[in-house]
Amino acid sequence: MNTPSLHDIATFGAALARLARRRNHRFPLVVSGEAAWCADVAQALQRGAQWSHCLWLGAEAPVDYEHRAAPRPDALLGQEWDAVVLDAHSGLDPDLLGAAGGTVRGGGALLLLTPPLAAWPAFVDPQHARIAVAPYHIEQVSGRFLRRLARLIAADESVLCLQQGCGLSPLPPLLPLPLEGEEYVAPAIDAQFRSEDQQRAVEALCKVVTGHRRRPLVLISDRGRGKSAAFGIAAARLLQDRVQRIVITAPRADAVAAVFEQAQRVTGGVIKDGVLHVGESRLVFVPPDELTLRPVPADLVLVDEAAAIPAPLLERLLERYARIAYATTVHGYEGTGRGFALRFQQVLQQRAPQWKALHLETPLRHAPHDPLEHWLFHALLLDAGAVPEAELTALTLDDCMVERVDRDRLVDDEATLAQLFGLLVLAHYRTRPYDLRQLLDGPNLSIYALRWRGWVVATALVAEEGGFADDIACAVYEGRRRLRGHLLPQSLAAHGSVADAPCLRYARLMRIAVHPAVQRRGLGSRLLKGVIAAAREVGYDVVGASFGATSELLRFWTRLDFTPVRVGVTREHTSGTHAVMVLHALSEAGASLCTTARQRLLTQLPHALSEFLHDVAPELVAALLRDDGEHGPPPLEDWEWRDARAYAHAQRGYDACLSALHKLTRAALADATCAAKLSAEQRAVLVMKVLQQRSWAEVAEALTLDGRAAVIEALRAAVRGVMACHE
Repeated sequence: MNTPSLHDIATFGAALARLARRRNHRFPLVVSGEAAWCADVAQALQRGAQWSHCLWLGAEAPVDYEHRAAPRPDALLGQEWDAVVLDAHSGLDPDLLGAAGGTVRGGGALLLLTPPLAAWPAFVDPQHARIAVAPYHIEQVSGRFLRRLARLIAADESVLCLQQGCGLSPLPPLLPLPLEGEEYVAPAIDAQFRSEDQQRAVEALCKVVTGHRRRPLVLISDRGRGKSAAFGIAAARLLQDRVQRIVITAPRADAVAAVFEQAQRVTGGVIKDGVLHVGESRLVFVPPDELTLRPVPADLVLVDEAAAIPAPLLERLLERYARIAYATTVHGYEGTGRGFALRFQQVLQQRAPQWKALHLETPLRHAPHDPLEHWLFHALLLDAGAVPEAELTALTLDDCMVERVDRDRLVDDEATLAQLFGLLVLAHYRTRPYDLRQLLDGPNLSIYALRWRGWVVATALVAEEGGFADDIACAVYEGRRRLRGHLLPQSLAAHGSVADAPCLRYARLMRIAVHPAVQRRGLGSRLLKGVIAAAREVGYDVVGASFGATSELLRFWTRLDFTPVRVGVTREHTSGTHAVMVLHALSEAGASLCTTARQRLLTQLPHALSEFLHDVAPELVAALLRDDGEHGPPPLEDWEWRDARAYAHAQRGYDACLSALHKLTRAALADATCAAKLSAEQRAVLVMKVLQQRSWAEVAEALTLDGRAAVIEALRAAVRGVMACHE
């Protein structure tokens, strides 16, 4: 069949646009063939459809389009286009695909230009450079993700596909044609709002300020439902009602630009230095970490894109502000709100049981049942879900089996892939479509699953790391080279002072996720033991992990004989906590490395606690210092015991006894039996005052004690408790 002329394609574009505008829908349109032909077709479609405001994402663009070569996906937030062209000949970033689709308004289309579909899986995509890590090259990155995408394009009735060398009927037969005269009619609502959902959201937000305290509001929706606009309208109303100070926070300042624009449009206020001034009232942006470290007065705190903010920060905000509202996206390229909702609802139930959730369902940029949204959700697994909880009521640990997943089979097994990815989405709030591509294509990755009756109830993503020559290891240790994608050996050598660490082979647990319905029943431990056994069989020296540290997580890993060997000196952006690295030795070389790394940590940690780790939670510090008896601190000298006794039982001064108290505290926390005999307050005052050397005032505030004298007495009591362990 002959390839249609560009005139025929323009006619097709006109017919498609008429249908899209009548329905207020957006269509996914795939143009498959040589790059030059695809570009010509895209131009012909644009001329026929008469889309006036168009964006081209790719290496080159025709003159009729605004061009951006490779923007960050979040740079498209808040924008609207009649049509967006994503040229996959320049590489396909799944996050950018999701972001681009979200910017298309009703009556438009997303045009995806691809190599011939049959050849696409073998295409050496420029994005492979992000996935390949040494010693692998881009040619060794698989095409599984593209293979799946090509299959879904061919099978999905929502997708209109024009292929070079194939004919073109006036409209593809799979296009769902409307009845004659059928046209989408938007519901009648107050002119200030774009949906009834948005109006209800604004009213609920205002009530957070005017109603009872400690009743947080959570707005939940898919993208494009008007959450940010609702924040802006509500803030405007409250500022006009002379509410003095509203603080808004989000992962990035540019993420709330739409909120400020909406509030300014309603109030006519002035934005200066990132602050909206309305008379004497203010709308102010403050980053979430600053807001938790240095609280500011606020009549209302608005938290936008809450799913992308670390859960510990969200919890601290909840504790500190009596009037607060959160907004989160359920499905989105920037991370999912489903895991956030699941975990944070538990916190809300405990801390603010009268909280309220409000779901915004009505899309604002297009009519419901949108073909583009339907296709993107499925293609990028934005709608992936774990096994229904009802299916797991009879689960027993003995019937669960660990398996290494065959990714060549997985790519064609949509049910298993959705279960695996759905678990990862629930477990980690920053899971993105790009993670799906890395999971399927990464040459250094392996996937393990724990199954029960065929269902995936837990999963682990494992990365191969290390195995470098001595000269490379030396260059990393000396700071002359970095190893992208090799977190454990890179960190141990560059920051942990273990010079030969890059020479060993590691299996790093990148992600581990257990179904929420069956957590705390040993499934994670069973899966982890299976991964360890497989790694030992392959010949790895060490199994390890790095994670945002909490006392609970650290207990999980140490119970399975993983040893803490490093603490990050800064808080992670993704978790709001300091990262902790844990290792489990599989070989003699691995055991020697673990011993060395642990000794380095115990040597360096006391110095770091008084500077870089000044604000780490005391219980976490105690857990890091808890020892297996092999690497504990040196015993106290006789004079140091005498100083400690004089401080505990007499009136000897703190400054004169600091050396003895420091060594005594380390010894007490390293001894699990002694540490367990101390109260939580006693452990906390020892850590905060002696090890972290916080001021008396800081310790008093943190422990809610009545000034310096009370802290001194609490510290003396704690030292007496330690002394009692040795009597």
